[in-house]
Amino acid sequence: MSASAEEVLDRLSTEICVRINSTAALVTDMGRAAAAIDRQRARKQDEKEPSSRKPELGPLRGADRQDLVSTPWNLLSVFARATTLARHGRGRGLAEHWQGLKYCQAMAAGPNGHLALTDDGQSPELSYRAMQARELGRAFGLAVAERTVRNQFPDHIVSTMDAEAILLAGFARSGPRPSLGARPRPDFFIEAWRPGGRSRVFVVTVNGNHQKATKRTAKADRSAFKQLARGSERAEHFHLAEWNTTPCLLMSTELLSLDGITVNALRAPGEGLLPARPATGRGSADAVLSERNLAYAGAVEASADGGKERIQDGFLVPRKELGWYGQLLARTGAAGQLAFAGAGTEIAQYLTEKQGHKHYRQQTFAGSSSVRDARHTIGPTVYVGTDQVFRLNRIRVEAFSGISEELYELLIKGQVEEYRSRAYELRDTYPTSTTATLWGPVSFGNDGTVMALRVLPMNEP
Repeated sequence: MSASAEEVLDRLSTEICVRINSTAALVTDMGRAAAAIDRQRARKQDEKEPSSRKPELGPLRGADRQDLVSTPWNLLSVFARATTLARHGRGRGLAEHWQGLKYCQAMAAGPNGHLALTDDGQSPELSYRAMQARELGRAFGLAVAERTVRNQFPDHIVSTMDAEAILLAGFARSGPRPSLGARPRPDFFIEAWRPGGRSRVFVVTVNGNHQKATKRTAKADRSAFKQLARGSERAEHFHLAEWNTTPCLLMSTELLSLDGITVNALRAPGEGLLPARPATGRGSADAVLSERNLAYAGAVEASADGGKERIQDGFLVPRKELGWYGQLLARTGAAGQLAFAGAGTEIAQYLTEKQGHKHYRQQTFAGSSSVRDARHTIGPTVYVGTDQVFRLNRIRVEAFSGISEELYELLIKGQVEEYRSRAYELRDTYPTSTTATLWGPVSFGNDGTVMALRVLPMNEP
């Protein structure tokens, strides 16, 4: 029997442990899978030499390796916040804006107390299995990645952005529609920032799979290990200033692990430092950003085995462009915040033409776009944003995503630096609870965002 709407909302707001696997043995197992991938490619003659992968990979450190304690709703919120500007969702249609809602009934505590897929989650229609693996894999992987960065920089705010949305501004190929083509690339960038300071940037790859691996499954055949190996290739295709100085986090989520949903995680060291920005003037994030046409082919000078230099393709942001890249992150992050709150044409001011400025500048037709037309007081804060009403087992349920009204007003005025300063000042004033009065599951961000769910009162339209 399906759970009632109230039971589903209660499950979504209950904290449960998510297993983390990050050990030296995982590095070895990934290496075996990588070697098998290279052998298969050699047989098919797909490549003249093995693909380059991120060097110095190792397990997470210290507390980062502990199980993640989170609510299913917060996991879905992490995914929602990070994908508001994803390429497939630039139309701001409700289906894209609320793509995580279809997983409301997909997760619950398993027999061992760890988070696992429910019967509903284990039996998606075949056409949706790949989508579920990709999207839920990202939800879990990003949550672990964000926690890792927060642990390392507890006095910073963490912002996650879709990598393609960022890279389009500097590396788009020529053509009628800006595109990065089939070039391998990471999935997300995480920026740890504080006003007036130097930001830190992490490269992130995330994947998920439905494999039911057993002790008899060969290391080279484990989907998680192969996903980490391929993620290492994609991470190796992005560098700041010079080769191998940008930290990365590689994640692969096993949705059907026998011990419950398990996130396999690896890291590579690096500083990923960006220069500090002035609060005003051309170098600030308030200034309109120009696009770049940065080299990709043969752009990276890397060290091969034995210390020899080799040239490889990749997205390299030259040292002289690091200030521009920092502005790009801040402005694209601002666009993402507005999109999360359902803003419309105001988003366009923060994006370049190749990122979709023209699209956001145009009004979309009624009924297809998320519109900033909702306002709620949740806890001590007034939030403005957008909502979606849907039925959960015949019960009408409202989902709301928004941002603090004070911060929203700064963003629509184009005041990114003031927004960041004020968001940093307010970061410790938001609730940390998993629910709120008159609401069911709630996810509060220390950046002033919120995502909440409730059974719609009978007298509301």
